[in-house]
Amino acid sequence: MGTQISGSLRLLLAGLACLLLLTLAGCATQTRTLLQGTSRDLPRRVELSSTPFHPQERHQCGPATLAMSLNAAGIPVEPDVLVPQVYVPERKGSLPPEMLAAARRNGALAMTIPPRLDSLLAEIAAGNPVIVLQNLSLQLFPLWHYALAIGYDLDSGDVILRSGTTERLAMPMSTFEHTWARSGYWAMVALAPGRLPVTASESHVVDALVAFEKSSSTDRSRKAYEHALGKWPHNPILQMGIGNTAYAAGDLGAAAAAFRRASEERPDNAAGFNNLATVLAEMGDLDGATEAAERAVAIGGPWRAAAQATLESVRAERLRTGR
Repeated sequence: MGTQISGSLRLLLAGLACLLLLTLAGCATQTRTLLQGTSRDLPRRVELSSTPFHPQERHQCGPATLAMSLNAAGIPVEPDVLVPQVYVPERKGSLPPEMLAAARRNGALAMTIPPRLDSLLAEIAAGNPVIVLQNLSLQLFPLWHYALAIGYDLDSGDVILRSGTTERLAMPMSTFEHTWARSGYWAMVALAPGRLPVTASESHVVDALVAFEKSSSTDRSRKAYEHALGKWPHNPILQMGIGNTAYAAGDLGAAAAAFRRASEERPDNAAGFNNLATVLAEMGDLDGATEAAERAVAIGGPWRAAAQATLESVRAERLRTGR
């Protein structure tokens, strides 16, 4: 019986190995398209060779990979510090939401990038290492693994990774695509505030900045908002973000200017008018505060109660001071 079981197991493992080889040898659509002519805007070869390397401990590719990415962004953190932030013992690994949250908690602007190979290569070409999630086995028997993509070579058709205990792993692009595709092409960057992914859309950046503000310092959040506003100067959410962070820093003049711009960009922005009224009242401009609060109340919607409370507070202050 033992011999039969052992033989069956060998056959099963051999069959799985053959199936895996056949799968990886199949058609990699994005790789083929990229190498056949959509790569003209990309340098032929890029390698971010100065990217730090941390070999992973067992089941802890997430902390090691995130540490490398944060170190590349100028944030000094060791994998051991990240383990309790991202490692889920019952899953024997790290989940993507924890990776994003931990990156932001440690001071990086973190966001996913479009699930395309050309986007990944564009980020690398821009100097941004990319964390990728791969399944190195079959869908039925997944072996999930984080690696850091730091380079590529279009002539040889390789992607260069910091992976596991290997500091420089050159993986054929088609093989890489197959392993990456099993995660839905999930990939993220973790950048220093003041940098933005080159492939990110305006809405994606705005969402990431709002999440970043919740877990980062006021100074870092303000810097990140200001950098993004330089690219999208008419975005009212970015203007509100600058207003909020300026107010938190005690810079009432900058806060008032930002809330005013946000209200001018969107005349239906009740939150912008309400915040403007609050700041102007604190600055002693009760006429301006009254006008802004009245605008917020007139707009109505979910901010109406808050705006009404602001208006009553301003009116009470005017009665008290006789202004």
